[in-house]
Amino acid sequence: MDALERNEGRDMAPLHGMGALREAMAVSIVGQRDVIELMLLALLADGHALLEGMPGLAKTRAVKALARALGTDLHRVQFTPDLLPSDVTGSVVYHAEQSGGRFRFEPGPIFGNVVLIDEINRAPAKVQSALLEAMEERQVTIAGETHALPRPFFVLATQNPIEQEGTYPLPEAQLDRFLLHIRVGYPDPEAELSILRMVRAEEHGAAPVAQVPLTLVTEARQAMSTSVKVSETIERYIVDLIAATRAPAALDAELGKQIEFGASPRASIALDRVARARAWLMGRDYVTADDVRAVAAPVLRHRLILAYDAKASGTSADRVVARLLELVAIAG
Repeated sequence: MDALERNEGRDMAPLHGMGALREAMAVSIVGQRDVIELMLLALLADGHALLEGMPGLAKTRAVKALARALGTDLHRVQFTPDLLPSDVTGSVVYHAEQSGGRFRFEPGPIFGNVVLIDEINRAPAKVQSALLEAMEERQVTIAGETHALPRPFFVLATQNPIEQEGTYPLPEAQLDRFLLHIRVGYPDPEAELSILRMVRAEEHGAAPVAQVPLTLVTEARQAMSTSVKVSETIERYIVDLIAATRAPAALDAELGKQIEFGASPRASIALDRVARARAWLMGRDYVTADDVRAVAAPVLRHRLILAYDAKASGTSADRVVARLLELVAIAG
């Protein structure tokens, strides 16, 4: 039974629209299909995403492609050590008028539907704090007045994993606000050959990109939230996975030495939301254990704090998550 048969009788426009969005992005993002899928999952689940990868792997291009496919302006902020919170959120500016003048709020680049934060770890703590409110509360507070951000509101931040000079490591509270941590890897040789030809063709003018309406995002989120069900078995599997990160020694002594601090209940909520989004994109109205396993690494890799010895030995968060998935069984 295919996705269309499973969804017979339902409004298929949002699902078709998300498929069209995926294909529109794939036109200009070659060899990064998994990255596109995870970006769409974050968008559908109403969360933000942190993209981490070496320079030149099309992280910024992927965000531009998403904004272009949605027909909305991309609001881009280049984080630097001398950046001020007002450079991101906006500020109150005095406007002289014949009647005597008045103060008026001038919104910053954070007021957009798709916001790209380039090199997020290069800005100081005050800027990170201002961004934290925007990401979590969908609002900013300036001079004691609260300003709501537009909806949908989607932050995608980039980070370079190797260049640490002049950077400010993101605090755990900030990392936890990202629904997904997406790793961007190298394309394979065939994909890279396609990239060469695509960029060469673009030198003669970029091909027009099919667009889907921005309202599609709201419609798709509504359709996902009302149609996808999660059984108690899957709920318990999600909770058991997260609980295992807090008491890993009960499962495996070596694993217990690798995790310093486990994930919070926010991780359970994130795993549930992203698994439901994946099920919906696959054309199902129910979540399976495979949905949970497929998104566990990008949901958890930035939420686990590894022990010093684990980091020193080169143990990655992805390896720890993979071991957790081996050890935690779904209740039969």
